[in-house]
Amino acid sequence: MTYDLWYWPTIQGRGEFVRLPMEAAGIDYRDRARIDGVAAMQQQLDRSPRAPFAPPFLDLDGIRIAQVANILQYLGERHGLALSSIRDRQWANQWQLTIADLLVEVHATHHPVAVSAWYDDQRAEAARNAAQFLAERLPKYLHYFETLLDEHSGPWAIDHRWTTVDTSLFQLVAGLRYAFPRRMATLERRLSRLIAIHDQVAKLPGIAAYLASDRRIAFNTDGIFRHYPELDAD
Repeated sequence: MTYDLWYWPTIQGRGEFVRLPMEAAGIDYRDRARIDGVAAMQQQLDRSPRAPFAPPFLDLDGIRIAQVANILQYLGERHGLALSSIRDRQWANQWQLTIADLLVEVHATHHPVAVSAWYDDQRAEAARNAAQFLAERLPKYLHYFETLLDEHSGPWAIDHRWTTVDTSLFQLVAGLRYAFPRRMATLERRLSRLIAIHDQVAKLPGIAAYLASDRRIAFNTDGIFRHYPELDAD
């Protein structure tokens, strides 16, 4: 069984939240847009019925699954990564949806006016939005996650073993460190559990091998997490 993962071939973006648990669990997949190009991915998006609105999406034997939280829920149930109780499975999905909300706000720090416009065309608005985000919204999200982690006595976010929530938290911390290194250096002083999750995920054999490979695209100024020094603050 080999999945086709469709996502933009030059950025980590939301696709990385799908790649990481597949790498950690040893789930076979092909990064199809890297192999066949963006035009082939667009053909998939234009294909009816039930076409996804946007990548990332998985394709297996004609079944296409889009939206990160939806994909991760499917992979968990299909590959033994799901939590045992419906209560915990819904709780994990709630984490994923909250992380997705945060990603929208991260992206808005550099594109607050229009996704289709260049960053240079909205610099003033981006500076205003980023200042508010770093001062208010980012600490609120991260301290919320830290509180949830403190409620669980185990080494991982929800269970006694890693789940897709843990790999998503890893990517969140990695991306925020790239985009806002000064702000994260300040905030991390009060995020010991969240940083511990990041460090534990990085040591998982499948993740460690992936991070050391050329398949892990470097962060850059085309993805969700972008480092513009003028938008960062202590």
